[in-house]
Amino acid sequence: MRTRRGLCYPKVINMCVENNNRVVKRRKVELAGDQILRYRKKLKTSPEIAGGHDFFDALPDDLVLCILSKLSATAGSPADFVNVLITCKRLNGLGVHSLVLSKASQKMLAVKAKNWSDSSHRFLKLCADSGNAEACYTLGMVRFYCLQNRGSGASLMAKAAISSHASALYSLAVIQFNGSGGSKNDKDLRAGVALCARAAFLGHVDALRELGHCLQDGYGVKQNIAEGRRFLVQANARELAIVLAANPSAVVPRSWLTCNPHRHAGGSGCPLLSDFGCNVPAPEAHPANGFLSEWFSSRFGGVPGPGLRLCSHSGCGRPETRRHEFRRCSVCGAVNYCSRACQALDWKLRHKAECAPVERWADDDGENAGNRNGNDNLNGNDEEAMEES
Repeated sequence: MRTRRGLCYPKVINMCVENNNRVVKRRKVELAGDQILRYRKKLKTSPEIAGGHDFFDALPDDLVLCILSKLSATAGSPADFVNVLITCKRLNGLGVHSLVLSKASQKMLAVKAKNWSDSSHRFLKLCADSGNAEACYTLGMVRFYCLQNRGSGASLMAKAAISSHASALYSLAVIQFNGSGGSKNDKDLRAGVALCARAAFLGHVDALRELGHCLQDGYGVKQNIAEGRRFLVQANARELAIVLAANPSAVVPRSWLTCNPHRHAGGSGCPLLSDFGCNVPAPEAHPANGFLSEWFSSRFGGVPGPGLRLCSHSGCGRPETRRHEFRRCSVCGAVNYCSRACQALDWKLRHKAECAPVERWADDDGENAGNRNGNDNLNGNDEEAMEES
């Protein structure tokens, strides 16, 4: 007798199992589509099944929370975690436990600006309330710069800084250096240097570079050129170590190690690694900075407001909170930066090849004329001068 076969019909496989020295034929049914759900439900509620429940329901909550915490700490994207939560009602309930959310990794909290919604906001807020420092920093950056909720954003970043979050400490230092969210009189250079020093102690590369320039220029701290160069060497060395650690088996390109013996000839102080040609690629930007860049480029066309500018370093994304807040290049006047660290990175990436001197760039409205207080050499290679607006 011929039978029909297809997706709508179960496939029968004969299996022989040994039970009490007796061979019994048992049929295993493979179902497709929605038949699987009905079949599992039937097995679960069938009185013939011993115990009347599956093994997952018998697992204690503590064990499930431990597994979910490990998952949230190692997830490579928000989707990796969300796809587990939507599996069943129990996982969905335990997945938002404070213990699980407090362990969420940086990549799990990397929300894209194009996917931003009230649900994303509430989820980050829930993680921040659970004590997750990374969520506090990310949500603080979004509120401070994107949603223009300065007080709440700064408070969240301060909460992350208290937990020794290096990026939060550095971001607060940039706010202090620029007086972001206030007027020019709200700058606190000494507080910015102190925050940079703490972030540098925790190994933050940009903070090390910023602190080195502050010491070299006497910006907010007593000038100490030799000590400043030492911090700049540490920043370059740590940046090189991060790149090599991320690619342990990669072959170092020759372009990273091009010798330049005349670069530092006749100079004084400690040479930088870049003086010997160690110009490694810039490290990957923090997801919060990527969010800022995507937010302003997609919604405002790269213009955060009338007369306001974005930091010219592509990996930063910080906007001005008032006119002429950022300093710009005194050589070409075409770029502006929120910090010396961003200027040094952008100089290596692109601006070194683009910068061309002009006789004198004119101000947009003449407001900068009374605000200039000299040139600041902000580049790690001392090749470019920046002027404060």
